[in-house]
Parts: sequence; C-alpha cells; structure tokens
Amino acid sequence: MVSMERRKFPRVKDDGLPLKLRLDDFDSITHTMNISSSGVYCKLDKELPLMSRVKLMLMIPDPAKENAMKDLEVNGVVVRQHPVTIDGVIKHYDVAIFFEDLSEKDKENIGNYVKRKSGE
Repeated sequence: MVSMERRKFPRVKDDGLPLKLRLDDFDSITHTMNISSSGVYCKLDKELPLMSRVKLMLMIPDPAKENAMKDLEVNGVVVRQHPVTIDGVIKHYDVAIFFEDLSEKDKENIGNYVKRKSGE
C-alpha cells in the first residue's frame, strides 16, 4: 500500500542543513533531519519545553551560486519532541519546530529547496 503525502507543506529528508537554535540562554548548533515550508525536524542535546519560542538561523543552498548558502533568520515554536534513548541513557532529543511569522521570501526559498530535493 502506497502512502500519500497529506501535508499542506510536504517535507523532505535532507543532507543535514546547518542550523543554529537559540532559546534564552541556550544556544545550539545542529543540523536538520527533514524540512518543509512550515517547519524543521532536528536533534538537540537538551530538552526544550513544548510551545517554546526559539530563534533559528537556517542555512540553505543558494541555487544561483555554486557552493553558496543563504542564511535565513526564522522564528519558530517547539511543537513536538521526544528523547532518543540508547542502552537506557538519553542520547539526544528529536525536536519538531514550526516556523512562525515566516516571510514570503523565506517561505519561497525553503519551498524551492524542498522541491529541488524532492525532484519535483
């Protein structure tokens, strides 16, 4: 049975885009596990409270310039997370962040990246 993507903004697994996250006095540099025009899924070393507002610096490839990246400053909200436990020890947290107040230009840049990655 083939599953149909039902999301308004389909997500794609990616190559681990660089991502910097900031919440109050916590800063983390990580990478994406998947991305859509509405949010990002990543790994963090710390548990974050649900509904926390975070600042993100997302770097996506710039198709107009070879080996260049576009820096996108995005606000987000933590909407889901769960600990990843190995041998009874929490190794990291998988965290879903919904983009909040995303500009049309940033939404377009992320959407174009998702389309390129999905082969559309």
